Amino acid sequence: MEHTYQYAWIIPFVPLPVPMLIGVGLLLFPTATKNLRRVWAFHSVLLLSIVMIFSIDLSIQQINSNSIYQYVWSWVITNDFSLELGYLIDPLTSIMSILITTVGIMVLIYSDNYMSHDQGYLRFFAYMSFFSTSMLGLVTSSNLIQIYIFWELVGMCSYLLIGFWFTRPVAANACQKAFVTNRVGDFGLLLGILGFYWITGSFEFRDLFEIFHNLISKNEVNFLFVTLCAVLLFAGAVAKSAQFPLHVWLPDAMEGPTPISALIHAATMVAAGIFLVARLLPLFIVIPYIMNLISLIGIITVLLGATLALAQKDIKRSLAYSTMSQLGYMMLALGMGSYRTALFHLITHAYSKALLFLGSGSIIHSMETLVGYSPDKNQNMVLMGGLTKHVPITKTAFLVGTLSLCGIPPLACFWSKDEILNDSWLYSPIFAIIACSTAGLTAFYMFRIYLLTFEGHLNAHFQSYSGKKNTPFYSISLWGKGGSKTINKKFRLLTLLTMNNNESLSFFSKKTYRVDENIKNMTRPFITITNFCNKNTYLYPYESDNTMLFPLLVLVLFTLFVGSIGIPFNQEGMDLDILSKWLSPSINLLHQNSNNSMDWYEFVKDAIFSVSIAYFGIFIASFLYKPVYSSLQNFDLINSFVKTGPKRILWDKIINVIYDWSYNRGYIDAFYATSLTGGIRGLAELTHFFDRRVIDGITNGVGVMSFFVGEGIKYVGGGRISSYLFLYLSYVSIFLLIYYFLNL
Repeated sequence: MEHTYQYAWIIPFVPLPVPMLIGVGLLLFPTATKNLRRVWAFHSVLLLSIVMIFSIDLSIQQINSNSIYQYVWSWVITNDFSLELGYLIDPLTSIMSILITTVGIMVLIYSDNYMSHDQGYLRFFAYMSFFSTSMLGLVTSSNLIQIYIFWELVGMCSYLLIGFWFTRPVAANACQKAFVTNRVGDFGLLLGILGFYWITGSFEFRDLFEIFHNLISKNEVNFLFVTLCAVLLFAGAVAKSAQFPLHVWLPDAMEGPTPISALIHAATMVAAGIFLVARLLPLFIVIPYIMNLISLIGIITVLLGATLALAQKDIKRSLAYSTMSQLGYMMLALGMGSYRTALFHLITHAYSKALLFLGSGSIIHSMETLVGYSPDKNQNMVLMGGLTKHVPITKTAFLVGTLSLCGIPPLACFWSKDEILNDSWLYSPIFAIIACSTAGLTAFYMFRIYLLTFEGHLNAHFQSYSGKKNTPFYSISLWGKGGSKTINKKFRLLTLLTMNNNESLSFFSKKTYRVDENIKNMTRPFITITNFCNKNTYLYPYESDNTMLFPLLVLVLFTLFVGSIGIPFNQEGMDLDILSKWLSPSINLLHQNSNNSMDWYEFVKDAIFSVSIAYFGIFIASFLYKPVYSSLQNFDLINSFVKTGPKRILWDKIINVIYDWSYNRGYIDAFYATSLTGGIRGLAELTHFFDRRVIDGITNGVGVMSFFVGEGIKYVGGGRISSYLFLYLSYVSIFLLIYYFLNL
């Protein structure tokens, strides 16, 4: 076993040859490298599969032996300073390694088809492989310096991947926004690392925890300074895991290709902040104020992410806010000290959300068959609907992921989310009420996404085969013949619900067209940097290719069965569940009880409550969205209770407030744009004015004054000695008079 651990240092470096060889090949042999580009995808999958097998082997050994292995070697040694490099293999490392590799392999296989016609195909796989290297290096790091190095490399890869289609201004702006927002947290992380080094004199986790605990027990540290350093460390996790108030970059990060959203912004990179807090939990847990802050930020993020997802029309942006909310659940669990529960939800959510994002990518490809590549159209759920019979496999996979995220048993997220809700009741009833309410909101907005996308009639046909364009979407009222008057009458509830399957709202022409054989043989529109405006369209969407469906089916299996590793109830005399046994070394380090067993009665009682909340959210979504032609009737039924008077006015205000809050992202982006961006620009303009008018004005004024004085003196000097003597005597007389009067 020890022999296997000795070679664990190769884990981060196994995927590295792919980006290196792609770069060298494009530099020296560009034509041959591009012609063999599918080979690089194969090698990316192969090398990451090797890492996955190695990670699984290490995990099995840890489960059997409950061991932690660390190896370090000296890098910098001086009289006053020493820095070591190494790797740490513990349960947290092995869990993250398996997540990164399993989801990464599925995403790479999926991307081979998704990006097959993109001119940046090789660049995409180079970025993805380098990201895998950076992320694996992050989770195997044995000290804070290594974590910070790989932390920045992960951020760089995120910047490159979000802005992959950099010719699109929105993508360029999104990657800059992500970069700047994460730099705020990363600067705090760096200051926190330096602060704890100043306190303990070590960057190594094991030494850092031991020295710090001794200092705390002896009361030899300044708690105010320690708390400040801990908050700065936590700031790095807040930015990376999109927690309030540094969450604003995540929804815009959806401008990158969908596989990137599945890997980076659902399963791995955003989980890096959760990983950091979990890694440093032995440090944080002895600082009560920081644990309270972690749980507070977590519960705010839980509620904020769920409410902002309610009225979004972009399918990927809705899933992004869902990711933000679920990361808040994990942060809440860590703040409550529920180490095992947080990691359990990290595992289950990673596979479920990766499934949903890859499913959304399949949907987007299907919509491209109708409208070509246009994110405003083929990612807009208002333009979808009726996809069930056209993409049945994608629909089934997406439904499984949706039910899992809603917390429906026996799917993966049910087991982990249920534990978080139960722990929250023990921690704080207020937090528990918010967490349970958000669970209902999660079920509502996830089924809203599902029903708008797959149910009803297809609404996204823009161009007929005869070449005659139908009326543009934006000139057709979503509310039928009533137009804006109908909107005013129904106010904004239906805008919030984005009903779109009414028979009168169909965008299909009632005429039928004979499909030409050349049109039948047309290839599907695809995404390229130079081919965004592909106008070829099809009459109906169709299912994705097998290389895109295979990862979906594998992730469905994970979503169905991965929750079994943490089922908390055990009969007397039986071993603990797999996850508790796996995490027992880390749990023991936190001095917690690893026995999470509960009897059947207690489990069923708690499960009935949480599942009832989820089903209530599903019922409300189904009542309002399925079928949509009866949604107006459902709306009228609701509206009949508040026909006129103060109740109607209050009802209007509530709906308007909910819609505006959600659709405008809680006004947080606008606040940042006004206060931060606008304030910085105003300060820059003021500084520019001061530099130009005052600093440069003084310099230029001295020069101009010298010029005019010289010009004046030039006319005084005429070359006559008598004139010079007269002036000299006049000045002397004046100074003598002044001196005389001053001394009287």
